[in-house]
Amino acid sequence: MNDAALKPGQARCPGPSTSEVIASDQDHAPAHLLQESYQFLGDEDIDFSRYTSQSFFNAEKQQVWLKTWQWACREEEIPGPGDYTVYDICDKSVLLVRTNSGDIKAYPNACLHRGTQLKPSDSCGHSKQLRCPFHGFTWSLEGELTDVPCRWDFPHIEERNFSLPELRVDIWQGFVFINFDANAQPLQDFLGVLPEHFANWRMDEKFIAMHIRKRLPANWKACLEAFLESYHVLETHPQGLATVGDANSQYDIYGDNVSRFVHLVGYPSPHLKKEPGEQEILDALMSEGVVEGIEGKQDKLQVPEGSTARKTFAKHLQKSLGAAYQRDFSHLSITETIDALEYALFPNTCLFPSLLFPMVYRFRPDGNNPDATIFDLLYLQPLPESGERPDPAEPIDLDEHQSFHEVPGFDPGLATIYDQDTGNLAGQQRGFKSSTKRGETLGNYQEIRIRQFHNTLDKYLQGGQS
Repeated sequence: MNDAALKPGQARCPGPSTSEVIASDQDHAPAHLLQESYQFLGDEDIDFSRYTSQSFFNAEKQQVWLKTWQWACREEEIPGPGDYTVYDICDKSVLLVRTNSGDIKAYPNACLHRGTQLKPSDSCGHSKQLRCPFHGFTWSLEGELTDVPCRWDFPHIEERNFSLPELRVDIWQGFVFINFDANAQPLQDFLGVLPEHFANWRMDEKFIAMHIRKRLPANWKACLEAFLESYHVLETHPQGLATVGDANSQYDIYGDNVSRFVHLVGYPSPHLKKEPGEQEILDALMSEGVVEGIEGKQDKLQVPEGSTARKTFAKHLQKSLGAAYQRDFSHLSITETIDALEYALFPNTCLFPSLLFPMVYRFRPDGNNPDATIFDLLYLQPLPESGERPDPAEPIDLDEHQSFHEVPGFDPGLATIYDQDTGNLAGQQRGFKSSTKRGETLGNYQEIRIRQFHNTLDKYLQGGQS
């Protein structure tokens, strides 16, 4: 079929598709990674004011952040009774605490006396009770009022009506979600295909090995969208063209809340004029050192005759990280081992389940500022076979001017990639405001996840989601 006969959204990068490359690995890749799920969703411009307008931001706060399920913490961050953490979103603050029974409760982080926060923003720790630092009103971990200083002066308080109000809480794969809306659909329904696709990936059997919290000078949506497509690789990450498929990445959408890309590793970019050989691809992969400790400083790794760089690198990675993590990863397919498999969950979470890419992203507005974002980058490392769970890593804070190279122990190659990704954002936010063109024009296929995101956002803004 010639290009002129194609309907909008049908055009694809010439050459093998992602699913064809994965099928050619001839191993036990999960069926859902070979199945495409795309639909054309229109080609209208996305108005730049959605990223800059304070009134639009205020509408998001009311109709999105107060209506949708959002990941607030990991279970291992509050493992025992009395452990707590604070999750802030816009001008709201939520106190999550493990109760004496082992349940997790989420309370609006405000004293019922005069409103003071019970715990500071962005804090975590351990507390036997929840005591206001201003006047000392105190509640149990279960939210029951236990102490009122000068109780004689408050005859109008009835203990049974003065418990801390609770927000909805649910847990999936070790992620603790909260929702301000008492009438929202169950989390299980909101998650769509995620429980099915992640059934064998067991994110609850991982722990936080690294947590970077970086301020970004752009709207939260722009920051999220920078990680929803591989279209930018050619210009933003040219150093990786020999080892990653970019223009032939696969993009999938699942209903309103979930989307995915499958980004090949160990397969060259279709943009290259001369395709490198399998050994050249493997040499480039090993020299990049994308995972600390596998840079190939030992004897040079060779692609066996008749094999591929993808297979050779995947087997090497399974062995190397298996020894480092005290786990057996030989059951994983090539794509589950090395490809960038990224799932996005509306509104602000990205999950990577493969062995090479153990990241989780979260993008939150920084207060009530539409021009500023908090980017949480977590590395979730598999637990050893013993099941022993290390303490979660403490967050490392970076301001907008600091480089990821300043993070102790962070792989230099990945630090460069994240600096490149986030380095575009200030210019994009300024460009939104400078443009005489009203909005952004998206690609029909490679940027379909951004289109789906805005369609879902509009449904919330119009009051059609709960």
